[in-house]
Amino acid sequence: MTEFINANEPTIRLGFFLGIFIAVILWELAAPCRPLTQPRWLRWYSNLGIVVLNTVAVRLLVPLVPVALAVMAETRGWGLLNLVDLPFWLTVVVSVVVLDLVIYFQHVMFHAVPTLWRLHRMHHADLDFDVTTGARFHPIEIILSILLKFAVITVIGPPAIAVIVFEVLLNGTSMFNHGNIRLPRVLDRVLRWFIVTPDMHRVHHSSIPAETNSNFGFSLPYWDRLFGTYRDQPELGHEGMNIGLNAFRKASELHLHKMLIQPFKRGAGGYSINRTPGDET
Repeated sequence: MTEFINANEPTIRLGFFLGIFIAVILWELAAPCRPLTQPRWLRWYSNLGIVVLNTVAVRLLVPLVPVALAVMAETRGWGLLNLVDLPFWLTVVVSVVVLDLVIYFQHVMFHAVPTLWRLHRMHHADLDFDVTTGARFHPIEIILSILLKFAVITVIGPPAIAVIVFEVLLNGTSMFNHGNIRLPRVLDRVLRWFIVTPDMHRVHHSSIPAETNSNFGFSLPYWDRLFGTYRDQPELGHEGMNIGLNAFRKASELHLHKMLIQPFKRGAGGYSINRTPGDET
């Protein structure tokens, strides 16, 4: 099983990506939550273009993928989970939960540290919120995230199947909870106890800083409640809230080349969680 996963990791991830991506697009067309404010073609060529750039950058700059490192760790006995005798299913569950917790803290740090925020704010500068927003991350942020995963995998030693489950879960839930989809309020309430829903994560993309600094979870919804970063609803409601950042409200900022240079722009917002009053976001 480990050899199969390692050999077919790109195919497995691509298959789930395309399947979930198409499903969420169809859902958005059938039951949208909010009307889009920007031309779809403008945002989609940029947001999907960054996916292509990120894929190429990772393949060129990173010699391993997380699954391959997990296979190496398992073979060589690296990591805490390779030193304890747990049932395999429990090892998988613990691995996925720990990896998700690390991504939660990574997300908080990308908001809290000004230098990291300059990278991450490209994700928040989208003026609409749909499935493509879930893949809109700067290449440098993607590389840093992979390096962090490498460190965690080396320390905890998760099995390869746990890593591929986590990667598929992270990518899939990111597309789902960035979907411009309408869920019945009762269903949303139930789902929030098991997974981060679009209504829950949409609050995080509000232009109001107090709301931007909430609901950091991507997959599991428990960390925000546990660490006090959970916010139930946006102040202006989901249809009335403004998406994006005040420093990047021009439609021209949605172009791919503008997205790539956003982290290096001066005077475009020194925002972080611990910003001083009056700082621009």
